[in-house]
Amino acid sequence: MKQHDFLVFIGRFQPFHKGHLRVVKEGLARAGRLIVLCGSAHQARTLRNPWTFDERKQMLLSSIPAEDRDRVIVAPLMDHLYNDAAWVRSVQTTVNGLVNAYHAKVQQSPHIGLIGYSKDHSSYYLKLFPQWDAVDVPGIQILNATDLRMHMFGRQETVANEVPPSVATFLDAFLASDAGNDLREEHAFIERYQSGWAKAPYPPTFVTVDAVVVQSGHLLLVERSARPGKGLWALPGGFVDQTESLLDACLRELKEETRIKLPVPVLRGAIVNNRVFDDPHRSMRGRTITHAFHLDLPAEDRLPRVRAASDAERAFWLPLGDLDPARCFEDHYFIVQNLIGT
Repeated sequence: MKQHDFLVFIGRFQPFHKGHLRVVKEGLARAGRLIVLCGSAHQARTLRNPWTFDERKQMLLSSIPAEDRDRVIVAPLMDHLYNDAAWVRSVQTTVNGLVNAYHAKVQQSPHIGLIGYSKDHSSYYLKLFPQWDAVDVPGIQILNATDLRMHMFGRQETVANEVPPSVATFLDAFLASDAGNDLREEHAFIERYQSGWAKAPYPPTFVTVDAVVVQSGHLLLVERSARPGKGLWALPGGFVDQTESLLDACLRELKEETRIKLPVPVLRGAIVNNRVFDDPHRSMRGRTITHAFHLDLPAEDRLPRVRAASDAERAFWLPLGDLDPARCFEDHYFIVQNLIGT
């Protein structure tokens, strides 16, 4: 007799390793069905999130016996940086929808639990769902996912002993692909970048600014021309000079990168909000805290002319409905979402 009808396992699985597999096996032993939510879904490939949702789903399902796969439900879960309540609501909504979809096969009210292992501070989410039983699985001695990625992209070493055999096969093929080569080059760039302060007494904290410029339902973006994030969409912005205020830095970067055809006083008068964004993992380059300013320009039948300059490949206006998190640099999608609510 299973102790639960459904157990929920939340993780990023970047990559799926033997520690994750242990939790999956325990979940299948204790529940009729296991719901696996893959976090950080629908984002651009980065060194922290190298694999897409579909690739992670493939890794997971290939690691368990075929006869158990119909009891595992794998679903994507988007991040909600800077809004924990929205993330919790997303988890609840997703789980409720999946449970209801299989409710006909469950008698009475389904018994739901949350399964995982308390490895470090990143497991705090295990305490956010008191309505579900908490099932803690003891961890095993294994390299964590961060170290596994370092071995693959930095040292180019095998991790076959730390992951299920089918995952090892997948990872070998991925590393030989264009995407794998690009991530290795990205890692090499980050290492060169960070070598500039290798002898500092402590790692520096960088201060940057970003401009969220909106007019007539369109968002002003640039396409990055260099690493990191070459080719991704980004907000106009950059590092703050020693002699300027945050606002002056934001307007300077906005003008430099987009050559927007509006005077600085007009841009300054369009500012409606600003906020600090400080997720510790927001930039692979190092600890970077950005100050974003929301500029809401009056509606017009023509958008201001823009032209790429500085380190931007192109500058362009994008309809807000076309903003795609999988094409956005770092946390810029979440900055826009937070400041303008889209």
